[in-house]
Amino acid sequence: MKTPFHKLLVANRGEIAMRIMRTARAMGYHTVAVHSTADANAMHVAAADESVCIGEPLPSQSYLRIEAIIDAARQCGADAIHPGYGFLSENELFAQACADAGIVFVGPSAKAILAMGNKAVAKQLMMDAGVPCIPGYQGKDQSEATLFAEAKGVGFPLMIKATAGGGGRGMRLVRNEEEFVDLLNSAKSEARSAFGDDEVLLERAILEPRHIEIQIMADRYGNAIHLGERDCSVQRRHQKVIEESPSPAVNAELRARMGSTAVKAAQAIAYEGAGTLEFLLDRAGNYYFMEMNTRLQVEHPVTEAVTGLDLVEMQLRVASGERLALTQEEVHLHGHAIEVRLCAEEPAKQFMPQSGNMSLWRPSKLLRVEHGLNASSTIPPYYDSMVAKLVSYGQDRDEALRRLVQGLGDTVALGVNTNQTFLSRCLQHPVFTRGEATTAFIGQNQDALLASDPREMQEAAAIAAALIHAISSGQSSLSHVYEVPLRLAVGSELMEATMKHGAGMSCMLRMGDRQFDIQLLSVDQHDVRLVCNGVGRKAVFQRDGNVVLLHYRGQAWCVLDQTHEAVLSHAKGAGDGKVRASMNGRVIAVMSRVGDTVQAGQALLTLEAMKMEHVHVATMAGVLLAVNAGIGDQVSAHRVLAEIQAAVAA
Repeated sequence: MKTPFHKLLVANRGEIAMRIMRTARAMGYHTVAVHSTADANAMHVAAADESVCIGEPLPSQSYLRIEAIIDAARQCGADAIHPGYGFLSENELFAQACADAGIVFVGPSAKAILAMGNKAVAKQLMMDAGVPCIPGYQGKDQSEATLFAEAKGVGFPLMIKATAGGGGRGMRLVRNEEEFVDLLNSAKSEARSAFGDDEVLLERAILEPRHIEIQIMADRYGNAIHLGERDCSVQRRHQKVIEESPSPAVNAELRARMGSTAVKAAQAIAYEGAGTLEFLLDRAGNYYFMEMNTRLQVEHPVTEAVTGLDLVEMQLRVASGERLALTQEEVHLHGHAIEVRLCAEEPAKQFMPQSGNMSLWRPSKLLRVEHGLNASSTIPPYYDSMVAKLVSYGQDRDEALRRLVQGLGDTVALGVNTNQTFLSRCLQHPVFTRGEATTAFIGQNQDALLASDPREMQEAAAIAAALIHAISSGQSSLSHVYEVPLRLAVGSELMEATMKHGAGMSCMLRMGDRQFDIQLLSVDQHDVRLVCNGVGRKAVFQRDGNVVLLHYRGQAWCVLDQTHEAVLSHAKGAGDGKVRASMNGRVIAVMSRVGDTVQAGQALLTLEAMKMEHVHVATMAGVLLAVNAGIGDQVSAHRVLAEIQAAVAA
């Protein structure tokens, strides 16, 4: 039953493809990358032995095209395909297409993927196998009346979940009967758009649980083991943000029980390869099956760190027909590992995905950093917003946490907004440091996690102003006499300041009641050593005219010197009647037509970018004069999508 192979095609992109190829090449496999036209110069393409372009930027025109990927494998002579995670990794049609083409699929069978891909079917299979499941309804009758009646039987609060869903899409928490119908329609609409299937199931809501997942590995001979648990409780919109192993909430006895349950579940469907059983753990220590991911997980590095195993190597060996090389008794967990997901997004603007040029990228040397970024990479708007995973390891949780906080702060990511500061605050929040975070952690502490610190912003602006002005001030005697007015913008914040130049590259800035005495000790292309108010520090920067991108004290800042720019009228903002795209994205809905009378705040268009939908609303009441984009159009950030003529008072 062996299926040896020699050339591996990785049907994915970015850090995922880089991770798979690193192990494959170490094992002696020849590697093939596939890419869209947008990824022609991507790091994973350069790292592979061969590469094939499979289409246009949108995933549906490239990474989701099964036939194009099979053709690429045939073209290069690849006899195995690893799907990575995301895209086609849990698509039974892809697994079957590989089998039909005589290509080894590094993953479970199409039958197993199909069985676990539908949440309702998977739940029934697990119940039949004796796996504890959350009470609910997963029937085929999807009429509103039946679902409402079943919901009342389950009781509120409850969860509505798309049966074909994943990543939190098509999922809604319903707290009472009154909001059920509206949230049901919302969940079905999102599921239909995302998966082409609006079937849902209902489950009793377990409020503030832990999200615990068990990593399993199985071969085709019926052998299966678990590799401990990961705690993925820190989530936003059901998307994981921080993962760790082992869980602070799981002891050895509970780990053994949950692990045994996961192995039993895998064996019940004759599973082969790497997989993850996801559970909710309540405060009483009861755990309930949620779903099974029939692939490698984004967060697998924390399991590798504490077990000392390479999960990709294990996948490749199992796919080639080898038996598992170790028994359950030989699996041991040592130390502690924590991972954070660095995403291109703007936390202060509801975590809106960002795209553009990552002009300066320096990952920390203290951490394991999985990424697919070059020194200057473009973050396209077509794919997931995650750009890197940062993983720490320590002899215990405290050590792992210290290292991750330090390494995250050392990581330089300039040019595209990221969630770096948000992640740092999560890691240092007392609830997380005590190991008490549940799935409610971010929601309950969001204000503190997102709060801006005016003093930090002022200091960063002062350093940036020194880099702009002190370096180029020259040694004019007048520069030592007068204080020069400055106007600095940091995001949407505008700050007035005065600067007085000193000897060499030194200066004094005043902002409100604060004074900053700054001396630039050494400056090279991107690195600066300085003294600010008597404290020596380091910073990393990139300057482009009057804009400074600054990494200072673990945070990234974009500071714009507007001193010599005309002050813009407030009317040029939202009051001009123009609705501008908040990001690069694709138009998926247009709700109004030219000539319609609209109210301020009324939904006009919806953009989709990086797996998230963003509704754009009217900026004022009036008549819709123009709609400049249609469904399916790809638009760039700040493009005018619609124009409104203000309503005239009677």
